[in-house]
Amino acid sequence: MQAAAAALFKEWSGYLKPEDISQLESAFHFSEQAHEGQFRRSGEPYVSHPLAVANILAQWHLDPQALTAALLHDVMEDTAVTKTEISRNFGKPVAELVDGVSKLHKIEFETHAEAQAENFRKMLLAMARDVRVILIKLADRLHNMRTLGAVEPEKRRRIARETLEIYAPIANRLGLNSIYQELEDLSLKHVYPDRYRVLAKAVKAARGNRREVVGKVMDSIKRKLKNAGVEAQVHGREKHLYSIYRKMREKHFTFAQVQDVFGFRIIVNDVAACYLALGALHSLYKPIPGKFKDYVAIPKANGYQALHTTLFGPFGTPIEVQVRTAEMHKIAEAGVASHWLYKSSDTSLSELQKKTHQWLQSLLEMQSQSGDSVEFLEHLKVDLFPDEVYVFTPKGKIMALPRGTTAVDFAYAVHTDIGNRCVAVKINQELMPLRTELRNGDRVEIITAAHAKPNPLWLNFVVTGKARSRIRHFLKTMHFQESAQLGERLLNQSLTALGSALAETKEAQWDKFVRDSGAKSRQEILADIGLGKRLAAVVARRLLSLGEPGPNEVPAPGSVIIRGSEGMAVQFAKCCQPIPGDPIIGIISKGQGMVIHTHDCPVIAKARHDPDRILDVAWDPETKKPFEVSIKLVVANQRGVLAKVAAEIAEAGSNIQNVAVDPEDGSRYTNMFFTLQVSNRLHLARIMRGLRRIPEVVRLSRVKG
Repeated sequence: MQAAAAALFKEWSGYLKPEDISQLESAFHFSEQAHEGQFRRSGEPYVSHPLAVANILAQWHLDPQALTAALLHDVMEDTAVTKTEISRNFGKPVAELVDGVSKLHKIEFETHAEAQAENFRKMLLAMARDVRVILIKLADRLHNMRTLGAVEPEKRRRIARETLEIYAPIANRLGLNSIYQELEDLSLKHVYPDRYRVLAKAVKAARGNRREVVGKVMDSIKRKLKNAGVEAQVHGREKHLYSIYRKMREKHFTFAQVQDVFGFRIIVNDVAACYLALGALHSLYKPIPGKFKDYVAIPKANGYQALHTTLFGPFGTPIEVQVRTAEMHKIAEAGVASHWLYKSSDTSLSELQKKTHQWLQSLLEMQSQSGDSVEFLEHLKVDLFPDEVYVFTPKGKIMALPRGTTAVDFAYAVHTDIGNRCVAVKINQELMPLRTELRNGDRVEIITAAHAKPNPLWLNFVVTGKARSRIRHFLKTMHFQESAQLGERLLNQSLTALGSALAETKEAQWDKFVRDSGAKSRQEILADIGLGKRLAAVVARRLLSLGEPGPNEVPAPGSVIIRGSEGMAVQFAKCCQPIPGDPIIGIISKGQGMVIHTHDCPVIAKARHDPDRILDVAWDPETKKPFEVSIKLVVANQRGVLAKVAAEIAEAGSNIQNVAVDPEDGSRYTNMFFTLQVSNRLHLARIMRGLRRIPEVVRLSRVKG
């Protein structure tokens, strides 16, 4: 191992200073000593792994701090070495990098998924502070994937799936193309070994069969470019196995139908030459319509730039061609690592760094909005989709968003406040629904309203992690506030029943109660009461026991007044659809808050055995909110009867939310079901009186359940 390390240090000395090599030698000996007696599954000394990781990073010419951290990246996790020790020996920046890559192995988690999610969150937060953390982690994962054969099959598949879902997309998002492709191919090899074997064999056979065609096309391209005066390097390019497999799976192709297994990459001197080369190619072979993409004018989110075109080659074979400059090629292969690999003032590099920084910041915002690490990981997976659409803001700014993006996703991409307050959208000057999917080149203008707020139904169609996390955060916050308001009313009622009042409780009582109960604040206690997680009567008694003794008399508690505007903290049962005027009862349902039922609702029979969950509630006489109610009509099966019924309902000042009619069966009568919005029972009675006057209406009733 010493000889292998010495050979690598000699190789690295080509771009590192002697003092840097000296530090790396110290780090290697430190790591070797820390991992002494530890071996990999393959039987090699464990230190061979950090050495291989450092070598991968050295190929990107990463700085000595990152290489030192790579050599030490497992010492905190697998040995007794502490962060303080690393900091003392190799400096604080190296210690921070090692800490960022290390797992949270000392914390107990309920499930493996939760542990993994929390590890990803920790790593990505460290990456947001220093992108070298993820570069070390990707190199670590790449070497582990290359040596995965020594691991037992079940664990091998789990690691490969995780790589496919998280690490390969992150490498793609950071523009690390070569690592991205290798990680995908290695994952395919371990998740579906038989498919990988068959596909690799088919590609090898196709390579031999098509060698002559590929050679002929390459000669034609070189000749054409030379005649057009374009100085260029032309390389044959083979699609990596996973991209062929993905195409076969998504488009239900056989291998024989995937004709663009081979392609060509043309590297020219400058941007102008890219377009000249493209013109020459299109005059050599006819381009396939709709297959041209200009990533030079509009780069991908990860900084990737090139012209893509697909041509009809000889014998009708499609030929995929990428045209790019040498600088674009460097960024395409090394992505964000090109910042270290090619020290230059190239504007495309600084633009790439800016885009990477923006993405990392969006991750930080997303994690602050997410309730837990599993939710954050879910948002992250959504955010790592590789396919993109490019749309324009009203001022002509280009925005790259994941494929399937809707107008709501666009609104949140512009700004969280725009997303929270959006009410409508104009796409290419036409008003469209907010769930409309955006297409390349769309011009999108969001219309907002000051008092608008996110709709929970948006979660059914938004695709970006940012939109999903912002909507959930807003709804959680709103739910928390509304639950706290309800909890305050319920607690006040219980305190009144015990001869006290919420206004009379002292700060010291609250402070002690919050401290004893393990809650973070008084608001959390009140929200828990509103959500049914704590009983108001129990909290009231505990609060009073922490204060001075109160009077002995216990007056009858007052009813909780229901206004209908309490929001998510108070829900109206779907089973009985209570409306003002109905005798009602409140049931505390854990996690949901208070659910209002009618007195005669059969669903509340179980709750009657648990009197602590039942609350006395009454309608506010000033309630103005419309309530939903269902009615059933039996009508004569005649033309125009639905129009008459709808007109009568509108005349009575009600809005129809939903209507359903039984299918035609040749009978003289049919059933109609309406969901209406009414103010109260008097309003419903007025509607029903009007409907009974219609001659075709035979029977009419209110539906519950």
